[in-house]
Amino acid sequence: MTRVGQIRAAVGSGAEIGPVLEAFAREPNGGLIVLPDITTMNHRDAIIELATRHRLPAMYPFRYFAVSGGLMSYGADLRDIFRRAAAYVDHILKGTSPGDLPVQAPTWFELIMNLNAAKALGITMPPLLLARADEVIE
Repeated sequence: MTRVGQIRAAVGSGAEIGPVLEAFAREPNGGLIVLPDITTMNHRDAIIELATRHRLPAMYPFRYFAVSGGLMSYGADLRDIFRRAAAYVDHILKGTSPGDLPVQAPTWFELIMNLNAAKALGITMPPLLLARADEVIE
């Protein structure tokens, strides 16, 4: 059995992104999983550009990363979350106590694949994965 190494890096500012991705790029057969936080969301274009430059395949948390040029994203559909939040606001404005409303978790997740990014990285996406994608950007 082969052990796969992991490098974890917390990024607190845009200035930290470049050195972290350069360190990831030095690892053989590496990849990147970008977690959702305010720093990664605010600096998504820089992350995508550096991941592409360093030929790092990356998975992102929201569709707009893939739409902006990232390889793929898998995460909750933010449009669905905001739509359901509007119903909560409606209930609260009509007098329901927020404590009486049920806590909800995301129910719709979407997989977005960007074939242009895959081509730039020299990756051929498996047909089964493409078939399962909710959207394929060409």
